[in-house]
Amino acid sequence: MTLQEQLKKMRTDWDARAKENARYYVATLKDNWTDEEFFASGEQTVDEEIRTDMINVCQGKDPKQMRVVEIGCGAGRVTRALASVFGEVHAVDVSGEMITQARSALQRTPNAFVYQNNGMDLSVIPDNLYDFAFSTIVFQHIPSREVIYNYVREVNRLLRPGALFKFQVQGYAALESAPDNTWEGVAFSDEDAVAMAEACGFEPRHRHGAGDQYFWLWYFKR
Repeated sequence: MTLQEQLKKMRTDWDARAKENARYYVATLKDNWTDEEFFASGEQTVDEEIRTDMINVCQGKDPKQMRVVEIGCGAGRVTRALASVFGEVHAVDVSGEMITQARSALQRTPNAFVYQNNGMDLSVIPDNLYDFAFSTIVFQHIPSREVIYNYVREVNRLLRPGALFKFQVQGYAALESAPDNTWEGVAFSDEDAVAMAEACGFEPRHRHGAGDQYFWLWYFKR
């Protein structure tokens, strides 16, 4: 399967999931999320992964003055929560169906901007310097190491020097994903995570959860 075929399949599969039950495929804990529950779960993610880590995330900056990037916004679950913390949020998703739902959810959130991208780069995001980047429950679905590397390089391009990219990958190394499997993505070992950081211009300062589905990485731009 070529890279372009993989990207097309990612977009097609995620559009189909969004049409079937977007909120379930974004967060599989429930298949019948109410609005209140769905967006509260996004707030919980931000509470657990960002508000507990503001020293690394903000590095002394006022969060309301920070411009941030989110990869894989889905239906806007975490995007809305990020926008309650930071000055601007610029988020992408490969699925046009997901972006439609995210825009609807963010109608009253004027500091959140969402864009459909091509599934591997951030060229749709305004070319500014950003202060933080975040991604959760996204890369674990991507079946291509090349695509993930390209996203990491793109984040490096957009971040100011020293800024943090905090994100989660699939760490269950025994998982062998097929190139056309857009649900169970490629896995990373601890060594893989360090190698990717160094290849893409980051310092891999912290890592947590190697060997698990939720393998969190703290990459600081050199």
